Amino acid sequence: MESDPPSQPVDELELAVGLARIRTMMRLLDVPRDLSITSLSTLANLERLGPRRLTELAAMEGVTQPAMTQLVSRLEREELAERRPDPSDGRAVVVAVTQHGRAELARRRAVQAKRLAELLAEVPAADRAAIAAALPALERLAARAHGLADSPAPVPEVSE
Repeated sequence: MESDPPSQPVDELELAVGLARIRTMMRLLDVPRDLSITSLSTLANLERLGPRRLTELAAMEGVTQPAMTQLVSRLEREELAERRPDPSDGRAVVVAVTQHGRAELARRRAVQAKRLAELLAEVPAADRAAIAAALPALERLAARAHGLADSPAPVPEVSE
């Protein structure tokens, strides 16, 4: 029986810095930059998690409720999101991504994927394989961060 090789200790600071560089790289691949990072993150969360109340969105994005209200109003004007009555409480509303919002996220993901493919073409095959092998673990980590540890694999996100 073959045993696993001894694992290397994880340097959490180095890991955090590396993941931050990846986040920055993905932001740089997102063109145009006509929507804020928070707007794109909010749309991606609505697509992945479904309709949410403003208070939930504000907490997820780390902004105040008035700031999220303004952001959602902008997304509504651009027809990327819409407010709907909350099915569990008719007095409240939830925010949902529109078909136009989904199409915009898909378009941005396609641009990112194309630009990422160009970058990946410049790195050795072994590095590409290592990056691909890390994706399931990174998806599980992201799900835990979103409090979705038992959820199915999320829809790929546009840069946040």
